Amino acid sequence: MKTAARLFASKGYAGVGTAELCAETGYGKGALYHHIRSKEALLLDIMTVYLQELLADARTILARNSDAKARIQALSLSLMRAVVQDNAQMTVCFREVHALSPEVRRSVLRLHGDYFRLWERVMNEARDVGQLRPMDSDEIKGLLGIFFYSFLWIGSGREGDIEALAAKFSGLVLRACHKS
Repeated sequence: MKTAARLFASKGYAGVGTAELCAETGYGKGALYHHIRSKEALLLDIMTVYLQELLADARTILARNSDAKARIQALSLSLMRAVVQDNAQMTVCFREVHALSPEVRRSVLRLHGDYFRLWERVMNEARDVGQLRPMDSDEIKGLLGIFFYSFLWIGSGREGDIEALAAKFSGLVLRACHKS
């Protein structure tokens, strides 16, 4: 999956054929298809693995923390790890989602929606106890967009900066949500 993600991120899903996947992985065509159901299934796996990991991390964070600031900082760190460490997968997910068939695309978008709703829950619970100002879904989506689209400029060479980047991003969120 990592090899395919790297190829899809650099050349586009449509620009990578089975022969190139075989050459890069060292598998023959039969062996490749023993490990994957289809090229689209491989694309779906690339897109969903990091989302499922983000969701699992987010659920753990919400279960362990009740303070809005701690939750936002932990969610930011989790998401920035994905942006940096899974940069090719993030690139593929956002640039190639249109390559999926409509039904398969809906499953990926559902995962994105599930992740958004976890952030929305954090914001709403913090609002309800007076920790943050009310935020509507457009504002929350805008804030998450800052994280998700940072894959365009952050890249995978920032391993040593993950915590600093997460602190900057969580700071943006907390300032944007601060009660005046």
